[in-house]
Amino acid sequence: MLSVQMEQRVNLKFLVKLGKTFTKAYAMLKELYENECLSRTQVFERFKRFKEGGETTEDDPRPERPSTSKTDENIEEIGKLIHEDRRLSIRGLAEITGIDKECVRQILHGTRFESVEAVKAKATEVLNQLKEADFQHSFQQWKSRMELCRDRQGEYIEDEKVATVIGNE
Repeated sequence: MLSVQMEQRVNLKFLVKLGKTFTKAYAMLKELYENECLSRTQVFERFKRFKEGGETTEDDPRPERPSTSKTDENIEEIGKLIHEDRRLSIRGLAEITGIDKECVRQILHGTRFESVEAVKAKATEVLNQLKEADFQHSFQQWKSRMELCRDRQGEYIEDEKVATVIGNE
């Protein structure tokens, strides 16, 4: 399924091929998409490209710096340092490891996503990287926990040893 932005670009390309003016095309998009409509500047830039013969409706490539600091080794190193001395600040960790402060902050606080779509994309990526055996094992663990909860009529306890002790009382 196309995103709303991609759909608008396709429709704009169609309107350009029909020979509509920018003003008319923008008005039609605004009427159709209301609050979700691309900004006037974005529509103008795409309109100009399509008018000059551009064909692609894809996102423009963005220059991205390769992530060199947020590696598994650095994450592990920061974890060890925090475990040894929980009072270390982000600045202190950055100085000790030689990693950028912002990268240290991201390692400590995790990733923030810009949209729900980004969360879904990352979740899909992680699930696709799972080995089938690991996925099956996780599913079996979930199934056994669910059965334990059902058998105890809602009195579910995470630790099986504790559940056994309580069951024997």
